[in-house]
Amino acid sequence: MKFSEMPYQRIDFDKVKVRFEEIKKSFVNAKSGEEQFEIHKQYYDLINEIETMMTIAQIRHDIDTKDEFYDKEQAYYDEISPLIHNMQVSYVKQLYESSYKEYLEEKIGKVAFKNIEISLKAFDEKIIQLMQEENTLTTAYDKLIASAAIDWEGETLNLSLLRKYLTAKDRLVRKKAYDKYCDFFESNAKELDDIYDKLVQNRTKQARELGYDNYLQLGYYRMNRNCYDKEMVEYFRNQIKEYFVPFVQRLHERRRERLGLDKLSYIDEAVFFLNGNPEPVGTPDEIMQNGQTMYRELSAETKEFFDFMTENQLFDVLGRKTKKAGGYMTYLPLYKAPFIFANFNGTSGDIDVITHECGHAFQGYLSGKDPIKEHADITMETAEIHSMSMEFFTEPWMEKFFGERTNDYLSMHLEEAAAFIPYGCMVDEFQHIVYENPEMTCAKRHQVWIDLEKIYRPHIDYTGSPYFEKGGFWQKQLHIYDYPLYYIDYCIAQTCAFQYKVWMDENFEEAWSSYLKLCKLSASDFFTNMIKEVGLKSPFEDGGVEDIVMKLSTKLFKEN
Repeated sequence: MKFSEMPYQRIDFDKVKVRFEEIKKSFVNAKSGEEQFEIHKQYYDLINEIETMMTIAQIRHDIDTKDEFYDKEQAYYDEISPLIHNMQVSYVKQLYESSYKEYLEEKIGKVAFKNIEISLKAFDEKIIQLMQEENTLTTAYDKLIASAAIDWEGETLNLSLLRKYLTAKDRLVRKKAYDKYCDFFESNAKELDDIYDKLVQNRTKQARELGYDNYLQLGYYRMNRNCYDKEMVEYFRNQIKEYFVPFVQRLHERRRERLGLDKLSYIDEAVFFLNGNPEPVGTPDEIMQNGQTMYRELSAETKEFFDFMTENQLFDVLGRKTKKAGGYMTYLPLYKAPFIFANFNGTSGDIDVITHECGHAFQGYLSGKDPIKEHADITMETAEIHSMSMEFFTEPWMEKFFGERTNDYLSMHLEEAAAFIPYGCMVDEFQHIVYENPEMTCAKRHQVWIDLEKIYRPHIDYTGSPYFEKGGFWQKQLHIYDYPLYYIDYCIAQTCAFQYKVWMDENFEEAWSSYLKLCKLSASDFFTNMIKEVGLKSPFEDGGVEDIVMKLSTKLFKEN
């Protein structure tokens, strides 16, 4: 069914509550594991209905943040979603404590039961009001960012649409665009600080209500980290500092020379070539058509997937003034349909939508065929392998999107992906410091960011931007506000995607077979087990980061 034709009806909380209670009662009264599993399928049906309606409302709200109807719906779900979560936890607690747990574990898997155990540690009815307040605060941040109305030569742009000028080949244009970009954040600095401070205090209070010293343990549980912990993440970050930061500094130095500059300024941060970054050729419609051709040629599975997405109009990718910033893939379980939300802006990022977000959507499409719903509950580091690796697997088709500048794009993409990892680790360490020290002032948080940039991104020079110089760059990062502790998952995944890049350059078919297997495994096993099963090396293992840096150095600096 086409997305525009999907009916929407607000979830009636009272009716949902009655259905939950009926399912719980039937589950308790069941006389066998088989009977309980059949009742568990009724739970699937209820959750699928709830998730679908809430997701339709979210997408339609994000498509136009000024839409009064869906704005009210979003506010309604901000209020009731913690209450629904409470009912879910109450139900899965029965599942976890079932007399027939052994049979149920055989049906839905050990990972599912580990995730239930984690969910029970991450929630209690007494924090519902705090969760509602947290939802309201993140929505306030999203609305504030979406409200940007920047005058650009008589045209009004939001932050997503301004990005094209932030990467313009003319440095004067970039400087002008960055001035306007920073002016927006500077003019909203107090509100941005206030929202984040309230979020930190709110999340800390939730954690302490549940018996934790600070938010970090609760945050790890909420990220469903079921096979690695804070110490393993810290080890990974330290490996990035030791091996990846020096490697990326070499890339930045090469980029500086390529641009013919004495030093790199913040206005040069996302620019890779003196004649400008490669931009996609063709209209948005042509880009989508070329994307369909690409996926039809890549594999039988991707052909089926992209045709389904296209026929059912499961994309909203054009940038608009009142549209939420950013992009994502989400899922509509009643229709077994992924949905891709994005903001095309005329940069190479438009093609990343067709590769990165489609990587997420492709895996979602495959996992939607699995009758065990828990198998779709992938952890984020695994999800990002699907997306980041697809960016590399689709490289043979990039000429369709970049024409004569294809090689420039491929070079830029590899360098940009490598340069991201230190930044992503910095975002993660910043959040660890903030949540370990929730009493910090807003000014101190900005100083923490400045100090971390000296470690992770020593090349950066913010001279000329008072807002960035005072450590405000992080406030543009949606994940820090909306999805705490998520960002390290990108970094873990990128090291795995780089392994696929090296592998596919040696044997594309073999690498693709491994990737397809990983997508189909979904959440049927733990991340650390799955990557070994498909032939990848764990980023947490000794030598894992050093090994990929060595291979990338050989590839990127072979001319030396």
